[in-house]
Amino acid sequence: MHLITKIKAWAKSLKRDIVALWLAARDSRVPWYAKVVAGAFAAYALSPVDLIPDFIPVLGFLDDLVIVPLGITLAIRLIPPAVMADLRAQAAQRLERPSGRTGMIFILAVWAGCIIYMGLLFLRGHS
Repeated sequence: MHLITKIKAWAKSLKRDIVALWLAARDSRVPWYAKVVAGAFAAYALSPVDLIPDFIPVLGFLDDLVIVPLGITLAIRLIPPAVMADLRAQAAQRLERPSGRTGMIFILAVWAGCIIYMGLLFLRGHS
C-alpha cells in the first residue's frame, strides 16, 4: 500500500506541475527559453493526442512514462526556484484545467508533416 500512496502523490504533483508550467509559459518572471520549454511540455502533456500513439507496443507508453516526466523536470530546472514555488501554489489553487487544444494541434501538425513527407518520398521513388 505504501508504494501506491507514493505513486498517487507523484501523479498529483505531476498534474500540479503541468498546470504550473502552463502558467510559467505566460509569466513575465520566467526567461524566454524556459517559457518555450515549459509551454511545449505543458501543451504536450495536456494534449489528448500523443506523438506516439498508445496502441504501439512499448513505444506508445514510452512518451507518457519517460519523455513527459523528463521534459517537465527540464522545464522546472530552467525556471527560478522562487518563481516555480509561486507558480505551484497558483496551480494548486486553480480550479479549471488548461485546454490541451494547442498541444493537440501541434501533434496533429507533426503527424500531418510526417505523412506528407512520406508521401513525397513514395512518389519520388516511383517516378
